[in-house]
Amino acid sequence: MPLGVCCAICCRRIGTSAPRLKRHTSWRNIRNIIRFTGSLILGGSLFFTYEVLALRKLLTLDTEVVEREKMKSYIYVHTVPVDKAESHGLVWQARKELHKAVRKVLAASARLLRSPFADSFSTVDIEDHDCAVWLLLRKSREGDRAARLEAVREMSEAHHWHDYQYRIIAQACDPRTLIGLARSKESDRRFFLPPPPLPSLKEDSSTEEELRRLLASLPQTELDECLQYFTALALSESSQSLAAQKGGLWCFGGNGLPYAESFGEVPSATVEMFCLEAIVKHSEIPSHCDHIEAGGGLQLLQRLYQLHKDCPKVQRNIMRIIGNMALNEHLHPAIVRSGWVSIMAEALKSYHVMEASHAARTLANLDRETVHEKYQDGVYVLHPQCRTSQPIKADVLFIHGLMGAAFKTWRQKDSERVLMENTLVDEDRYTTCWPKTWLAKDCPALRIISVEYDTSLSDWRARCPMERKSIAFRSTELLSKLRAAGVGDRPMIWISHSMGGLLVKKMLLEASKKPELGAFINNTRGIIFYSVPHHGSRLAEYSVNVRYLLFPSLEVKELSKDSPALKALQEDFVEFAKDKNFQVLNFVETQPTFIGSMIKLHVVPVESADLGIGDLIPVDVNHLDICKPKTKDAFLYQRTLQFICETLAKDLEN
Repeated sequence: MPLGVCCAICCRRIGTSAPRLKRHTSWRNIRNIIRFTGSLILGGSLFFTYEVLALRKLLTLDTEVVEREKMKSYIYVHTVPVDKAESHGLVWQARKELHKAVRKVLAASARLLRSPFADSFSTVDIEDHDCAVWLLLRKSREGDRAARLEAVREMSEAHHWHDYQYRIIAQACDPRTLIGLARSKESDRRFFLPPPPLPSLKEDSSTEEELRRLLASLPQTELDECLQYFTALALSESSQSLAAQKGGLWCFGGNGLPYAESFGEVPSATVEMFCLEAIVKHSEIPSHCDHIEAGGGLQLLQRLYQLHKDCPKVQRNIMRIIGNMALNEHLHPAIVRSGWVSIMAEALKSYHVMEASHAARTLANLDRETVHEKYQDGVYVLHPQCRTSQPIKADVLFIHGLMGAAFKTWRQKDSERVLMENTLVDEDRYTTCWPKTWLAKDCPALRIISVEYDTSLSDWRARCPMERKSIAFRSTELLSKLRAAGVGDRPMIWISHSMGGLLVKKMLLEASKKPELGAFINNTRGIIFYSVPHHGSRLAEYSVNVRYLLFPSLEVKELSKDSPALKALQEDFVEFAKDKNFQVLNFVETQPTFIGSMIKLHVVPVESADLGIGDLIPVDVNHLDICKPKTKDAFLYQRTLQFICETLAKDLEN
């Protein structure tokens, strides 16, 4: 019995112990599953979080990088050719493959960033003002012209940015935007990178020799006589021989006479100056501009420009060449790459009217976004020289006379004394060009153009001995240049001094004979004549009496009272002006004029200045000062301003 009981008890224990072991094993398995699943979930969460953070990093701009960019200097890096010895080997190959990989990564990043930048920058981790910079850059490249102009305007008005932000624009903007900024009045100079480094000169060479070499490489066939003259002179003469040719007193062996000193100071002749004058003439021919660019002329002229910072005449001739080259649109990329836009942007802000006007002409010829006209050599816009929101409703054209110029003819009186006192005087007190300073402020809706052409009193002083241009020839030449500048598209007033008035009369008569130039006639509202010799000048009589000394130029001969061409011009124009009902205002001097230190004469008497149409107003000044008001409140300027406002009243109101 006890044995049976023991067996029964053992069997029961065995029977009851088995389920307990099974239940214990199940809980252990569940704990193991929970542990494994938890680890898997935790690991997966960590991996997912890492991937999300990595993806976000790819789609955001690192602000630390932006901060580091603020501390960088923006310079051009010299490109050094790889040594042939280093072009082989494991290190060079590894570096090459690494560069390829980096370029692919950067390209992929750019594609990824393109979508966030098109949105409102909600996913981009950068400061608000940095967003504005990149948004403006994107806006400046849009297809809509109005949007591009607005972007450039906003950039030019930004004066609160950090230095690195201006540099971002300078490095990332396209040429169209860069030119627009250069022509914007308030643009910060930090928008413009310094020009790239100039190539080194060849061994045993100089700038003068390189300039000679460039000139010699230009085509020498099918040139007019004057271009041949300038080219031959520059290539064959040295500065010493040129100085010797000036000759001494009554030395007829040279090409000059000492009387010339009485008409103005003769500048020192240098080979570089003559080379530049020849290249100026060559640059007026489009095909020659291609040769100048191909021969490294843009870089060579820039080197010369930097070397002669203290010589405005050299710099002006260089800017004339660049301005002529800018007339050819296919050369614009080369001009921009060579750094000339930055140079012109700085020159445009110059206090010197000639430097600023030459730069304004070049930039206007480069700016095909807002300027449709082309300004050829000798046609200068005095206002507006920058981009403006002010609508232009009319044109005023200034034509100088014998021995005049586009700028100096229209300066304020007593310029030499004032300039000796202070070269940077207040423009309200003194101006070197009253149309640019006074008239532009009083009539901002006007486009003010001044024209320049070469004249001479004597064949001894002619810049080109073979160049004997008549009034008829010059009028045809100027008509073509003015039409290219868009003159005739708006109402206009002509303002002329001395022989310039004869040119205006001849141009209008010539335009009346050509249907394609009918706009010149239809839009001419009025003409102002400052001491114009409608019936001849005593200067011509004086020159004829001493013709063996002066050898009067063709221009002077045409001013004589017995000139058939002058009489025919007067008769034809008076009849024509009456028929067209032109408004006319005449000023005339009453004082004699000193020409040099020996000659004193009344250049244009009252009876010669009387056109027969319009008011004739005598003024107590000499021939040179008749177009130079003493102050802004002077009668000369105020009466001129009154005539302009009254004649263009209806046009300016529309």
